[in-house]
Amino acid sequence: MLSVGTILKKERERKGLLLSDIEKQIKVREKYLKAIEDENWNYFSSKIYITGILKNYSKILNLDDKKVLAFFRRDYEKKEEVKFKRKVSSGYLTPETKIFFKFGLIILTLFFVLYFIFQLKTYFSPPSFILLTPKVMNFTIERNTKITGKTDKDTSITIAGERIFQNKEGVFTYEYSLNEGENKLIINLVGANGKKAIVEKTFIKKTP
Repeated sequence: MLSVGTILKKERERKGLLLSDIEKQIKVREKYLKAIEDENWNYFSSKIYITGILKNYSKILNLDDKKVLAFFRRDYEKKEEVKFKRKVSSGYLTPETKIFFKFGLIILTLFFVLYFIFQLKTYFSPPSFILLTPKVMNFTIERNTKITGKTDKDTSITIAGERIFQNKEGVFTYEYSLNEGENKLIINLVGANGKKAIVEKTFIKKTP
């Protein structure tokens, strides 16, 4: 009689997939996927967790997840001998351990709050920009100067209607022609979040 673990394993092998391939697609550790295929249900803390993995695993293999879950329920859900791992009782924790866990929880919560605030700020902020070169704004005999700037790597850069591309570090270069007198460079930036920024730099060329 076919079992849920056998069905999944045979279909995976038929498609030439490794457990590591499935892990990457459904974001479930390989050891849990192996436990599913081996039908080692004691490895899991709850049946809900198992059914969630079974659904995602089935869809990746193009199997009917309802039928796969039916196999699981038929063979295992009603059996009393299937005992899942129990959660650690707080009675086994010492006062020092409880304080440690509470402190850890506070730190973790604070981390996520700060991370969320950082993400919000990043999302609503216009792209950043740093002019690396030239270091001077006044020129005499130079016909052009190399503009080197740094911005976010996902930012779209346009200078004088020309799309400029940056490297992986967000650094870009542009040869800027200098005319006698005042030269105004305008750099248009559009971030990945759609926010725009305009950077203006003025260079003066005065021939002796």
